[in-house]
Amino acid sequence: MYTEEERHPLSCAMRERVLEELARIERERKVKVLYACESGSRAWGFASTDSDYDVRFVYVEKPEWFIQVDTARDVIERPLDDELDISGWELRKTLGLLRKSNPTLLEWLDSPLVYCSEPAAAARLRALAEAFYSPPAARNHYLSMARKNFRGYLQGDSVRFKKYFYVLRPLLAVRWIDQGRGRPPMTFAELLTTVDDQPLLDEVEELLALKRSADESAYGPRRLALHRFIAAELERPVPKLARTHEDTAVLDAYLRETVRHYA
Repeated sequence: MYTEEERHPLSCAMRERVLEELARIERERKVKVLYACESGSRAWGFASTDSDYDVRFVYVEKPEWFIQVDTARDVIERPLDDELDISGWELRKTLGLLRKSNPTLLEWLDSPLVYCSEPAAAARLRALAEAFYSPPAARNHYLSMARKNFRGYLQGDSVRFKKYFYVLRPLLAVRWIDQGRGRPPMTFAELLTTVDDQPLLDEVEELLALKRSADESAYGPRRLALHRFIAAELERPVPKLARTHEDTAVLDAYLRETVRHYA
């Protein structure tokens, strides 16, 4: 079994570098970062030896940003180098995506690697994410992702280790939804609890060990047991899932309160 640090590696030096970059963004752009986390394979729990760092954040603009004729850019992107990539969404954009139950945003809010957070704002954002969570929207997103990645990456006799997880993780999220467990967690270890086939779990653990000990480009032979599981999951019937009906007014109120408080 892996420890939390082994599943989600993050050095003190990199954490400090990320915090310095976020502080620089706040100074240069005159914005306030409300929440910042790791969003890629290090947060999912299957980082390779050379995996990069994918930092994602939510920020709030100054009040005058909202009062202008032209639509202003609502994304900040800082692809710094091959090791570190930082980007963030402005709060109004974030809430628009939350209203649509955007799975990427929901994963950010569930990340095990949080760089910084305004506790009250982040807690309210998570509560709103829960209220607006739509199982059908999430299921469609993850199933579409799994199908696309399966067609694109797993058709050869030799397969990159990392690409298996780009199919398995969304498929396990679909299983989580179908089992009525609520919002799928971000971490792969939690998603694996939807499976009770021990030989399959052993195969996944073996592949995880290979992925963590190799670099991002490492290849290996096709794994037939995983392919059979994936093929069966892609063809499972769609269950009837409840839809969300929430009032956007609560998002408007949160936006106004947060801008007044932090900007």
